[in-house]
Amino acid sequence: MRICGIKLSHDGAVALIQDDRLIFCVEQEKRNNNPRYQTIDNLDAIVDALAEHGLDPKEVDKFVVDGWAGRVKSQFRVFSGTAPVTLKGGPYVECRPEGLLTSRDAVGLRLNGRDFPYRSFPHVASHVASAYCTSPFAKVGEPAFCLVWDGGTFPRLYYVDRRSARFIECLFPMVGHVYAVAGLHFGPYRQIKRSNWDLGDPGEVDPGGAGKLNLGVAGKLMAYIALGSVDEEIIKIFQDVYQERFAADTTLASFRTDIESMESALSNLHDFFDASAQHLATARPQDVLASFHCFLERLLVRELAIALQRHSHLTAHLCIAGGCGLNIKWNSALRATGLFDTVWVPPFPNDSGSAIGAACCAMAADNGFGPLEWSVYSGPMLQKSDVPPDWEASPCSMHELATMLTRNKPVVFLAGRAELGPRALGSRSILAAATSSQMKDHLNDIKLREHFRPVAPICLEDRAPDIFNPGTPDPHMLFDHETRAEWRDKIPAVVHLDGSARLQTVCRNSQHRVAELLVEYEKLTGIPLLCNTSANHNGRGFFPHVAASCEWGRVEHVWSDGVLWTKTA
Repeated sequence: MRICGIKLSHDGAVALIQDDRLIFCVEQEKRNNNPRYQTIDNLDAIVDALAEHGLDPKEVDKFVVDGWAGRVKSQFRVFSGTAPVTLKGGPYVECRPEGLLTSRDAVGLRLNGRDFPYRSFPHVASHVASAYCTSPFAKVGEPAFCLVWDGGTFPRLYYVDRRSARFIECLFPMVGHVYAVAGLHFGPYRQIKRSNWDLGDPGEVDPGGAGKLNLGVAGKLMAYIALGSVDEEIIKIFQDVYQERFAADTTLASFRTDIESMESALSNLHDFFDASAQHLATARPQDVLASFHCFLERLLVRELAIALQRHSHLTAHLCIAGGCGLNIKWNSALRATGLFDTVWVPPFPNDSGSAIGAACCAMAADNGFGPLEWSVYSGPMLQKSDVPPDWEASPCSMHELATMLTRNKPVVFLAGRAELGPRALGSRSILAAATSSQMKDHLNDIKLREHFRPVAPICLEDRAPDIFNPGTPDPHMLFDHETRAEWRDKIPAVVHLDGSARLQTVCRNSQHRVAELLVEYEKLTGIPLLCNTSANHNGRGFFPHVAASCEWGRVEHVWSDGVLWTKTA
């Protein structure tokens, strides 16, 4: 059984599952140096993705299109070749608590000139399915709660078992875009003019436009708050305004996501921040945002704890999905509460996992919520390319590459298939030694990033507890870890301003080439980690081939498949 999942709107992607195993997921932003959050505007992208794996659309048994903004249905206007096509999809949110897997079935997915039937489930269903089906709980058949907090929804709590999934309740009335909206009011991304703040397409991105929500701001603010200090008086201001404007909201359970309701929810957030700002005129913006983060974290933990008390008879595992699942501090705070036996976050909690989730919905609709066999390295293969003539190629072993890294020379490291999700995990990375205090700023300069942005450590899993607290396995870089005091001066490039680190761990015996490099580097230096940041143009997806890295030219060395390319001029 072959199931093709499709995400057409922002973070567009095509995924294929065959007999409960993920064969590939191609995110459009990882093709041809496309911009972040790239949509699928032409259905030929589906044909191309299948063809790269030797398949014709006729060989696919089921096509599933992820739902989008709408109360009872969504609509997509795309092309198939040069012909315009309109597709009808499922809504953003299920229409009834037990209706998560209620689909809209239609015909008209035009691929290679032929119309195929397809199904479409609610958008939140793809988040629930992708999170649970990839989890360790699914493997052993254990149920779990699933927290979905997406940009356009309130935080929604579900309960998933082998047979079904059901909505339990919304926790509080703030959509996940609250972090991005906060950035329009305080800090380095503040915009005085906010008259044009509505989303239009919920995925619309306009980094330079007045008032348009930039989906990348939330992640940047997570780094920026380390410049500030949490102030209980500021938290009290946010609490008071929240009580006045949100706490009595009685529409939580009936909230339905469409363009109109999202505009209303965003308007409420702007009013909330405007009212709060009246009491914060003399406060430093970094303190305001650090305090707001703390306020929101406490609110999330408190409301989730109250919900669990109401459902104390249910098993207490937790999956986290939706764009807010990329907030490592909230993930860590939820894990630290002890409310749950285990907390699982997939490497694609945001919409980059929606194509996988859409296909998992079809699996679940037919056979229940079972496990998906998958690897995080299931993205596109490196494409063949012609490297510019001013780059010289030479064989390079892992020992030789590790030796070069000891000389504080960064390298673009391209190996195998790309990672799934938004974070570079060693397949499309820039790697460097972490021993120099200047390396973080150097890498941020290379990437054209703000200097307060952290650089992540990629570390051998068995050594991580010696260096970080807790240092538990974190292969997808989704939890917060504290750098132990005795190591901070040894690896300053990966220590954030607050002493934390966005750790990625790698098994020493992993077949991935980055593990071999870490082992060689450890032999030379005694240090089992390197700096790791994504290999990409600013604002675009990972490099699709060696030539793209060389044409970019901001790092002088590119390693791929045993060959080191060096810039000669």
